[in-house]
Amino acid sequence: MGHAANIGGRRVLIIVENLPVPPDRRVWQECQALRNAGCEVSVICPKGRGYDKGHEVIDGVHIYRHWLPLDASGIAGFVLEYATALLCQVRLAWRIFLTRGFDVIQACNPPDSIWLVAWPFRVLFGRKFVFDHHDPFAELFQVKFPGQAAIHRLTLLFERMSIRSADMVITTSEALRRIAVERCGKPADRVHLVRSCPDLQKMRRVAADPALRKGAAKVVVYIGIMGSQDGVDLLLGAAHEAVHRRQRRDLHFLLVGDGPEYDKLQALARALDLGGHVTFTGFLRGDALLTALSSADIGACPDPWNGFNDKLTMNKVLEYMAVELPTVMFDLTEGREIAGDAAVYAGRGNDPAALADAMLALLDDPARCRAMGEAARRRVEQAFDWKDHRRVYLDAYASLWR
Repeated sequence: MGHAANIGGRRVLIIVENLPVPPDRRVWQECQALRNAGCEVSVICPKGRGYDKGHEVIDGVHIYRHWLPLDASGIAGFVLEYATALLCQVRLAWRIFLTRGFDVIQACNPPDSIWLVAWPFRVLFGRKFVFDHHDPFAELFQVKFPGQAAIHRLTLLFERMSIRSADMVITTSEALRRIAVERCGKPADRVHLVRSCPDLQKMRRVAADPALRKGAAKVVVYIGIMGSQDGVDLLLGAAHEAVHRRQRRDLHFLLVGDGPEYDKLQALARALDLGGHVTFTGFLRGDALLTALSSADIGACPDPWNGFNDKLTMNKVLEYMAVELPTVMFDLTEGREIAGDAAVYAGRGNDPAALADAMLALLDDPARCRAMGEAARRRVEQAFDWKDHRRVYLDAYASLWR
């Protein structure tokens, strides 16, 4: 009730470009937290994943969606995507301002261009600006376009403008908190750590679906976006290593999600002769996602080690932990911070064979699997439950008007 008294009646506009809402779990949880605290919430996001209405109201949240070009690849593709999104965001922000109104804009990166939408409202009308820092954008572009010094300098400039122009910064990890404070000079008391945690009332193990296991004795699940930096190709390489070189015909790999590499990854699975050992389900959420996760023995996080992934909070790891699955992953600093002893680490060489070794060692020890899964759930209950971080989020919002 204290939060509602502090921020009740405030009008919040959240802008996100990376995913549509409600499928963006973190953003949707934030929307619900603000709404339950008495705020009027509007969202601007792209269309996609079955959510193609230009405007609809879900659970009291007004959602405005815009068209985006196909998933970008190459510098020209990203420029087109970001420019198109920026124009749509500006148009919709003014529409919402003149109809529903807002007291604060929350920008969720990537990319780090949404501060341009918020700037006129902050300068001309005194509206608050909150930067919700999900990903290290400059590091992302370093990975995608290595050696492009001019692009790297531009992404650092946009990161700095996003953070310095914000009244408050919310970060998902300690690594991003350090970027805000040390790299961008934001006062530490204006930076709040709000992790992308699952709601443990909803995210829990359910009955398995034997049909998803395809008769296999051991099942590995992957959930998430399938882009060039997500390492699903490395997971398929590890599957080929295990199935064909190690002759492990008792394995099945359940790949849940979609993204710009989805068709290429299906073609790669066929080229690696994995057709009988891999199932691509497409995007799942809700009960279907819980059932898929609960039908597996371990979770895979094949994101390769690099300067971007090393700082990234992997939602998939937290979701594996919530449904009592141990994780196999490369040795990412933030990943280890989240999973601790609930994961097996395959080094930093991004080697599919090492990933296969780690998976097989875990799958061939069912007692260890179960113990690690139970430890994973305990760990997430103790440190990564959304109900705890929701309080931090609402307290941070209340501080805007103190």
